[in-house]
Amino acid sequence: MKTIFRYAFVLGFALPAFYACMEKDDNSLADVKETIVVNDGVVSSRPYEYYNAFRNPMKGWREFFGPGIDRMRAEYPYPYGSMIKEYMQWNMMEETEADGVDKVIAYSNHRWKGVEEQNIKVIPRPYIVWMEPYEGGVPKNTWTTHPDDLNGWHWPLDFPKEVRSDDNNTPSTGGYFDPSFQDRMKKLIKKLGEAWDNDPRVAYVEMGLIGEWGEHHDPNITTVWLPHTQSFHVAGRTWIPGIEKTLGDAFKEAFKNKKVMVRYAYEFNDYEFGQYWDSWAIEEENERGYEAIKKLGDRWKQQPIGGEITWNWGSLKLAGCNSLEDCLKNPEINELVTDQIRELHCNHLGGVTWANFNDASFMVYASNAQKLMGYRYLITEFNYPVRVDNGNKFKVSFKVKNAGSSPFYYDWPVEISLVDPDTKEAVWKKVLDTPRISQWMPGDNYDKATHSYLSPAPEYEISEELTLDGNVRPGKYAIAIAVLDPSGMLPSLRFAVMNYYTGGRHPMGYIGIGQDIDSYKVDFKSFDDIQSDRTLHYVFDK
Repeated sequence: MKTIFRYAFVLGFALPAFYACMEKDDNSLADVKETIVVNDGVVSSRPYEYYNAFRNPMKGWREFFGPGIDRMRAEYPYPYGSMIKEYMQWNMMEETEADGVDKVIAYSNHRWKGVEEQNIKVIPRPYIVWMEPYEGGVPKNTWTTHPDDLNGWHWPLDFPKEVRSDDNNTPSTGGYFDPSFQDRMKKLIKKLGEAWDNDPRVAYVEMGLIGEWGEHHDPNITTVWLPHTQSFHVAGRTWIPGIEKTLGDAFKEAFKNKKVMVRYAYEFNDYEFGQYWDSWAIEEENERGYEAIKKLGDRWKQQPIGGEITWNWGSLKLAGCNSLEDCLKNPEINELVTDQIRELHCNHLGGVTWANFNDASFMVYASNAQKLMGYRYLITEFNYPVRVDNGNKFKVSFKVKNAGSSPFYYDWPVEISLVDPDTKEAVWKKVLDTPRISQWMPGDNYDKATHSYLSPAPEYEISEELTLDGNVRPGKYAIAIAVLDPSGMLPSLRFAVMNYYTGGRHPMGYIGIGQDIDSYKVDFKSFDDIQSDRTLHYVFDK
């Protein structure tokens, strides 16, 4: 359950013994012992791991802001937030059937203004009803006049509203149960795909639309589980016959590029969708959430598993959790959620929006959570020649390992560059042909007894021959690696290594261009702190 003003989630860790192996107090440069080995004209760099958590695209803590209710604080973006959940009202994107995709785009631009400047991506969830009247919902908030307010019922002007009988055996009319509803949904979803499928601001798309908050209950998608509001199902009242195939087919057709997520893992079995389980760590949802996702097998390798932990109901409420901080500091809940994240290969969870970032003990838990959710790419070895002359070919290779819980779900380009050590600006750069970062998998077969994967994360090796095809001035340069956001081709995704320059590139060592050099190790004092870098962004062309 949730309301616009009381909507919290949680993630944490349990065993204090975890802290020593998962999180160090800081990344003190005094202890850096990076290894540089030169053999037969080849430099091998083994960069030192960056132990702390940091913001990285499309992983970790996911935020939420209720328009007109929640306010971004001065320190925004928050320490680990790289995604925002956006509930998108049907009537704001389409007032009448005659409205075109331009209205969806215009409203999206309004709601998501400036996210690209902060390197943040959006997870939109289209929906119609915040809370049904029979659950205490109202047509519109009484505590705000904000035009984007999420509360209430958001049917378009030209669509008949639902009429519900007090008799539990009587089907409803209008709304979800109007004869034209499913065809109307197909047309709306087509517009959403045209607006969002190639929008670089969109990380993933939550299907939504049906039920309170778009959570696929009240009414239900299928009759696999009993309804929330009465003890038996009635077609046309508690569930919508045929809607599962209508939505599944429409979203599959509309979204060729973005990952689509659905609420319950036991539905949409004929489709390869991801999951947004909105009740992590709640005992009452164990079978329909945790157990159902486990049955999806390797789905996580291709589709994101995420959601939230809503502390204001069920077993979490009974445990005394009245805030995110309460949940994170509860040892039993921490252990439960840690195990679920690792076992289900969780990519992201809400939410840090209202958390107290000045609470040091809370931040220990929050940072540990950030490290485990999603991907965490380590470079274990990077090899390159001691010298390259303009116009010549040279070989670069590196090994990478994913210490996180899920892959990165899109194949963003990997770049090799030559960086001026004084200005830290790239003077030459080349995108590699072969890396597919979406295939860099973490470990698997989680063992709760040892809190570890029985099948360790594999090590991937990438090797390519490049040509120094520019006219680079002879001298000593840092050879660097970066992962680029395709929207603008700017460095964005970072590896968890200490070797870092503000702006998103990782210097692996020095290389001689057109001349010999006598040292290859980059002075650790020139490194910048990954988590402190607020310069990263991408390009969105309206």
